[in-house]
Amino acid sequence: MKKIWLLGFGFFSISLGWSLYNGFVPFFLDNYLTSTALIGFLMTIDNYFALFLQPYIGNRSDRTSTRFGRRMPYLLIGIPLAAIFYALIPFHNSLVTLIIFMVCMNLSMAIFRSPTIALMPDITPESKRTKANGVINFMGGCGGILAFSVGAYLFDIEESLPFLVVSAIFFVALWVIYIHIKENRDGIPFTISTTTPKINYKKELTTPTVFLLAAIFFWFMAIQGMEALFTLYGVNELGLSKGASAFSLAFFSLSFVLAAIPCGLLGAKFGKKKMIIIGIIGLFLVFFLLNWIESVVSLRSLLLVGGMFWACININSYPLIVSMGSEHSFGTRTGLYYLVSSLAAIISPPTLGLFIDLFGFGILFNATAVSMLFALTCMLKVKHDETTFGKLPLTL
Repeated sequence: MKKIWLLGFGFFSISLGWSLYNGFVPFFLDNYLTSTALIGFLMTIDNYFALFLQPYIGNRSDRTSTRFGRRMPYLLIGIPLAAIFYALIPFHNSLVTLIIFMVCMNLSMAIFRSPTIALMPDITPESKRTKANGVINFMGGCGGILAFSVGAYLFDIEESLPFLVVSAIFFVALWVIYIHIKENRDGIPFTISTTTPKINYKKELTTPTVFLLAAIFFWFMAIQGMEALFTLYGVNELGLSKGASAFSLAFFSLSFVLAAIPCGLLGAKFGKKKMIIIGIIGLFLVFFLLNWIESVVSLRSLLLVGGMFWACININSYPLIVSMGSEHSFGTRTGLYYLVSSLAAIISPPTLGLFIDLFGFGILFNATAVSMLFALTCMLKVKHDETTFGKLPLTL
């Protein structure tokens, strides 16, 4: 578990970076654009690249063999590049340079995101993965809290300051992981196949896996859209300042952090699927009730509750999808997980932005609630025996 806590620094930096990106980059775009739909689209255009890169790199990392391990080379390349372009974002001087920095940063993130996530099952036995996922998401949640609290404070002082701080944290996280985690020493034994990848999708994409991926898509449709447009919602619908609107999301991240480890333990005891279903139902109710709030206190209280239910979903979903494959498919399944979430990130913000252009900001939480209902429908169709592991081997 010591290694998992150290690996958590990688998740910490990823979560910190994405939370700050989603919270403040829309304000940069808002300086050039008047259409919320177009802002939503530009917040996701980079994901078109990640959509193809992350599954490919995840699969390639399954087959990589170096003296650094099979995941670490991707971290050593991707993290420094991401740090550089992340620091450049607030120094744009036009819409074109802003988009270039956004795309380059996200391409760099795509290089190391899947390998970083796949490190967790690499060094953790299946029976302990929900607990481990709780720990690393606890670290990731801490990153979200800092992004929306300290990041909001720094943003009010100087808009470039939080981006520069996050860039420095990227380098620190890479140093911590590189020094303390040695894949060839800490990883669970495996056999690397160096032949050309030939995935048997008929065996890999079984009905339970497809329904699980569909559920993941719909709950990320809700979350990605909400996070990308919430700060604009707070300013335009509730009359909050930019800093106060971003700070409100810290309550969502705070409760996620507090619930991360308990949700991992509960998932190990009662089953990952059960915890996910509880989280979906709870988050649906939270999104539905957010349509009726009239005060900042009510808003932040509901976001506090919502973060707990999001932890039920997020902590248990990744361990569930990797448990439905073999140890040779961790990187591939990680790539599929982020393929689906990236697809949701592409579709959700511009779609919700279009709805907002047509019906006003009040439609935001109605749409996210409906998306959670679709996720629940798909999740109820997932049939999987959690007492076994590796029943669905990847044919290579």
